[in-house]
Amino acid sequence: MTNIPKILTIGKTVQDVFLSSDEFDPHTEGKMVYTHLPLGLKMEVEKVIFDTGGNAGNVAVTFARQGIEVDYMWTLGHDPASETILRVLDQEGVSTKLVTHDDKYQAGYSTILIATNGERTILNHRGVSAGADGKGLNLDAIEEFDWIYPTSLANGGIELLEKIVTKAGDAGVKVMLNPAGPELAEPSKLKTILEDVEILCVNKEEMQKLVHGETLEELVRHGLNLVPVVIVSDGPNGVVASDGKTIVTAGMYEDVKVIDRTGAGDAFASGFLSQWVQGKSLKDSIIFASANSTSVVTKIGAKTGILHGNANLHDMPLEEKAL
Repeated sequence: MTNIPKILTIGKTVQDVFLSSDEFDPHTEGKMVYTHLPLGLKMEVEKVIFDTGGNAGNVAVTFARQGIEVDYMWTLGHDPASETILRVLDQEGVSTKLVTHDDKYQAGYSTILIATNGERTILNHRGVSAGADGKGLNLDAIEEFDWIYPTSLANGGIELLEKIVTKAGDAGVKVMLNPAGPELAEPSKLKTILEDVEILCVNKEEMQKLVHGETLEELVRHGLNLVPVVIVSDGPNGVVASDGKTIVTAGMYEDVKVIDRTGAGDAFASGFLSQWVQGKSLKDSIIFASANSTSVVTKIGAKTGILHGNANLHDMPLEEKAL
């Protein structure tokens, strides 16, 4: 039997409230697309859906549904949103024993307006969580795991990310990184952190902040100078990935009606890792990642569409060649 590694996800989770309405109709003005919310008027909302989100919680659920032992680490309070997050993670089989539970913390809260084309506007309250010093987090517990997935570290930003990744590197724990805005805002510092990262998953624009290249393949090839495994996506234009041995170019898994894009990136990255840690090939890991992401956008919320272990997959446009 394959020895399934233990994964730790670290980062914020939030309470999500999704509002869906035919009145959230996108309008193009120049290069920007808007949904207009006129002041002083009442607008009808057809659907109100309560869910939980946040990158670290989303990816943890993918791992749990794939039968992987997964723990979640962060700071949460006793507010209703924090209690809801803990309940959902417990129900999904994600261990929350490494959550620091204290009144001084508060979970984030997001109100998500879903436009008729599936795009969304997010009104985000960050909550109160760990800072750059990592105080309140038991970072020594990192050494108990085979892999960690740090993401969306709120106020901790790149300073906290550096502490986490360095701790993992010193303990021989592998890291998958899908960096957020604050980390990408300091590309030179991020590149030094990548010395202890095994897998980097970013989109085209994000990768162009780290290496030179115009095409996805160019970016992936240059990215291999930074980390052993590189995945670069470009939305509906597909994804290119390499493990230093082969390079995979994949298109869309399936052309589906997009209901809500929330959590699609998390589903892709965690879908990849959920297969990779079980010894699956680069090709098969990309197929599952694409299927997981595609399933998520067909439902409202970041977790509802996440695939379970018995999911049936089909072929997709994909090319694999030796590097």
